[in-house]
Amino acid sequence: MADSERIAASFKARGMKKASSYKQANYVVVNTCMVRESAENRVYGLVNNLAKIKQEKLQNNEVYKIIVTGCMVGIAVRDKTGRYLGRLKEIMPAVDEFMPIEEVGFDFAPLRTNKTEAWVAISNGCNNFCTYCIVPYTRGREVSRPYEEIIKECQNLKEKGYKKVTLLGQNVNSYGADLILNFNSQIPRSKQISNFNNENHIENLKLKIGNLRIRPIYVKHLGRHRIPTLFPHLLEEVVKMGFETVDFISSNPWDFSDELIDVIAKNKNISRTIHLPVQSGDDEILKKMNRWYTAKEYLDLVDRMKKKIKNLRLTTDIIVGFCTESKEQFQNTVRLVKKVGFEKAYIARYSPRPMTTATKKFKDDVPSEEKKRRWNILNKLINSKS
Repeated sequence: MADSERIAASFKARGMKKASSYKQANYVVVNTCMVRESAENRVYGLVNNLAKIKQEKLQNNEVYKIIVTGCMVGIAVRDKTGRYLGRLKEIMPAVDEFMPIEEVGFDFAPLRTNKTEAWVAISNGCNNFCTYCIVPYTRGREVSRPYEEIIKECQNLKEKGYKKVTLLGQNVNSYGADLILNFNSQIPRSKQISNFNNENHIENLKLKIGNLRIRPIYVKHLGRHRIPTLFPHLLEEVVKMGFETVDFISSNPWDFSDELIDVIAKNKNISRTIHLPVQSGDDEILKKMNRWYTAKEYLDLVDRMKKKIKNLRLTTDIIVGFCTESKEQFQNTVRLVKKVGFEKAYIARYSPRPMTTATKKFKDDVPSEEKKRRWNILNKLINSKS
């Protein structure tokens, strides 16, 4: 949605206006997702329908351009062999342009459809490479927007009367790690931080952002040395602007720092519904997924959050039927779900995605009917509460 608002703004800047429907339009932009095979297939179906309209328009000498953007184009751009782009052109010959989302940029204020709630992108891409996930290949490595640029956008929204902002990133918790590395490379070598896996070195570094001097927060969580981040600072800065609600999505459990928990706990206008993807409750499956925590470590984090954040509600992502997942391993997920008491879960049946490690390394060996059975169990347990 946030990307589509920026796309709309860029086309408006070219002198265009929104059509009443895609049948009445001259340019149709399809913003794609391919995190699941079902999402990818819906794009092919939609473009096929648009192609029929295009044929009718061209017969009447009317302009009708089909432009595809988003994640499907992202992976095509990053595939240096050109095979994936060739495949897209073969499947969707009616498409006039495959436009990388990076070409849209942040030059124009998003054309927001909601006048009280706003999405604010703070980063794009992901560095974590979970074995099932195509996002690093569609979005690329994580890139943080400049700190001051985000603050300015939020201040502008507050002045316009917006009540709620949601900060967006594939992993908001690691926001600013690349900015810190860039800052470090620009200072004299004698003052550079040589080891970002040592929190003592991080404590010696302060970033000058506008009138602020900010010390990065070192995320040392779940027994692993991780990365420096600016997200707790950014979140608190936005909170101070006086929005009724400040939200953020999405968060990886292994980057959820104690400092971030403290910021949420002491600021009542930060949403108490926090999205914390778990994906599985079985340690062996988590390891195969390249998720850097055990079920116990996830539950320990949840316990710390519940102790400090009053009225906490957790939502999550879960994949059922991941490669080699046995019935007993699935039951470990059921047990974890019961312990946490999630408010809502986005449950997906595993589907192989191109270029991912899981597709290359593991066999998709859980039958479709069994995936559906497991999906029904969790959906009833979490999302069908009376």
